[in-house]
Amino acid sequence: MLSMDIIAEIRRRHLISGESISAIARSLNLSRPTVRKHLHSTASPVYERQHQPAPKLGVFQAQLEAWLSTEQHLPKAQRRSAQRLFEGLQVEGYRGAYDSVQRFVKQWKAGKTRPTSNQAFVPLVFTPADACQFDWSHEHVEIAGVAQTIKVAHFRLSYSRQMFLAAYPRETQEMVFDAHNRAFAFFGGVPQRVIYDNMKAVVDAILVGKERTFNRRFMAMANHYLFEPVACTPASGWEKGQVENQVGNVREWLFTPMARFASFADLNDWLATRCRELAQRKHPTELGSIAEHFAREQPQLRAITATFDGYVEQMMRVSSTCLVRVDRNRYSVPSEWAGKAVSVRSSATQIHVVANGQTIAEHPRSFAREQLVCDPWHYLAVLEKKPGALRNGAPFVAWDLPLPIKHVQERILKQPQGDRAFVELLLVAREVGLEPLQVACELALECGVVRGSLVMNELRRLIAPPRPTQLTLPEQLQLRVEPLADCHRYEQLRGTAYVH
Repeated sequence: MLSMDIIAEIRRRHLISGESISAIARSLNLSRPTVRKHLHSTASPVYERQHQPAPKLGVFQAQLEAWLSTEQHLPKAQRRSAQRLFEGLQVEGYRGAYDSVQRFVKQWKAGKTRPTSNQAFVPLVFTPADACQFDWSHEHVEIAGVAQTIKVAHFRLSYSRQMFLAAYPRETQEMVFDAHNRAFAFFGGVPQRVIYDNMKAVVDAILVGKERTFNRRFMAMANHYLFEPVACTPASGWEKGQVENQVGNVREWLFTPMARFASFADLNDWLATRCRELAQRKHPTELGSIAEHFAREQPQLRAITATFDGYVEQMMRVSSTCLVRVDRNRYSVPSEWAGKAVSVRSSATQIHVVANGQTIAEHPRSFAREQLVCDPWHYLAVLEKKPGALRNGAPFVAWDLPLPIKHVQERILKQPQGDRAFVELLLVAREVGLEPLQVACELALECGVVRGSLVMNELRRLIAPPRPTQLTLPEQLQLRVEPLADCHRYEQLRGTAYVH
């Protein structure tokens, strides 16, 4: 980079003194193209500092470089941003500016990566309630003490930049439906359009241009909420660039370092709270905060009349052990449906088994593998015929009965015909509930005599209908003359019987 003094000398010697370009180049030890370039230059040269001093960072550079070297081997989602590294150095005692850390991190990463080509984009403008952008991201969290990779659904209203997040164990279609239900409830309405990439849960086939064949079940949700689905051009993420940027920002703000929660419900409650808190940030292109723009946009969203029943349905045949298999797990069905075809509806949190238009079984959905999820009441009709299955039947071994009932069960099963006696108690409890049976068991344990017949008597007494109270009859039905007891007729009958 030539100083202004040299540039001024070049111009004077050539334009005033008339020296040739070659003579000037030889005299100043410059190349002729350099001399020729600066002959027509009158602007000040741009000065770029080759080295930016950072005296306060000096003693911390070794620590910062060690962190960067360690984290370059981690998945990109788990690496800390410059801001997070700056906060870590502050804990270590660093009192300098953030700019020094950011500059050092940028230079360090530049030496480790290849430069990428620049691209140009067209700025996009959206009107209130016009569009919402959707995307998935994979994050690392700890749920109930187990580190795992989860899927986070991202929504972003394009006008106000209000975002919503929901976490799931998987990225399936029923999770997409549940995420939309949650997002529209959070926003308090539905936008006119929702922009997606070409994921399988949404798009069945990519045709020419913008033409798509959307999934039929997904279109049922779109028709329910009356929004227009829009699929991006393949490999053109800039068409939903807001939510693409949001994925990286959220990873830095919320999931670095690794977040820890007791359950997905706790995680999703926290995410909803953080979405409201982050809305207090400044709007990226307009004056005011995101929350202020969302307050103007929200009334223009289409009101929600009913929540979409977001399930994925498949027909199955119930096995001889009264089970249906869903996603590598088995769920019980009432025994009378063994061997018959039923409809299994899988949602984000529940498994519903439907037959003849009625729900015959309902279970919380498990996302582990090879799990057996049983309702013992589904097998009670089988126990009536095979009471011996009570001892080792999988639904009954893991049955979490109240302690008094368990104690009575242990003692009755040691008696002759104890299996059948306890099954008879369960058959009554199926109609009236476990609470009366628990009380009957407590009474039997208190008296010290535990037999099936005694517990049954106590149970029958507890569930017996109450005695009717004295009736008050209307005046028309009351007796005017009370009947008198006449034993003479009885004596006459006895005498007649004796004669015969």
